[in-house]
Amino acid sequence: MDITIKNSQLTATIKSLGAELCSLKDKSEREYIWEGDPKFWGKHSPILFPIVGTLANDSYTLDNKIYHMFRHGFAREMMFDIKEQKEDQVVFSLQSSEETFKLYPFEFELLISYTLNNNSLSVEYKIINNSKVDLPFSIGAHPAFALPSAFESYSVKFEKQELLKYFLLQDNLISDETENLELENKELSLNYDLFKNDALVFKTMQSKSLTILQNEVPFLKVHFKDFPSLGLWTKLDAPFLCIEPWFGYSDTKECNGNLYEKEGIVVLKNDAVFHSQFTIEILK
Repeated sequence: MDITIKNSQLTATIKSLGAELCSLKDKSEREYIWEGDPKFWGKHSPILFPIVGTLANDSYTLDNKIYHMFRHGFAREMMFDIKEQKEDQVVFSLQSSEETFKLYPFEFELLISYTLNNNSLSVEYKIINNSKVDLPFSIGAHPAFALPSAFESYSVKFEKQELLKYFLLQDNLISDETENLELENKELSLNYDLFKNDALVFKTMQSKSLTILQNEVPFLKVHFKDFPSLGLWTKLDAPFLCIEPWFGYSDTKECNGNLYEKEGIVVLKNDAVFHSQFTIEILK
């Protein structure tokens, strides 16, 4: 089931499966979200929860028991309930169940709100820990933005001029090997060679917003002030770029498998609530 919200400037469509944003259009019907062609990648903007990235051996340990969970967790493959709906807003809910307990033995509710405000779409994550114990989790966004023209005609402008260090992936895990990206006037020109080793994983960065430009003309900006980490990703010859704000990332090569000790993990006290938000701004 697809849910559409709109205001005077934008229209957004979200799937109940995974609470996944699959379309964001302006008044001229320009589409800003990747269409999801499985030739390259069959997703649009999946929710990454309760892990981001890959676990070593696709597993973790808890109370001496081994649990298996595949890349990016299970939320993106589950049906969400609609908690609230208005013309310009929809709130989705995913609650723990017998199905999720097999993968992740915690009681929780994950709420995802999509709200249109003028020329922006805000996406809010709210996690309620209903367990009697602390809740270890990661959460992240994975929106793919459509780049229908020649990939090299696009660039990404960072909020700050900074030397960016990214961690190379090895067998989908974070290695110790790093490389640096130098920005020119805060800008990174896009080319597919940047992604020859898969995603660019930034554990930290100073910038809290990124702007996509085509031929030096800005058209879309992602604000992610709440998020400590970020990924950039595309596939060879694919006409999209993913800008991925994260809490957490893949296991490191040195991880011990204990979810509470996983690098980048968030630990939420029992009966506590976690909030974070990022915003996609369409620039006129």
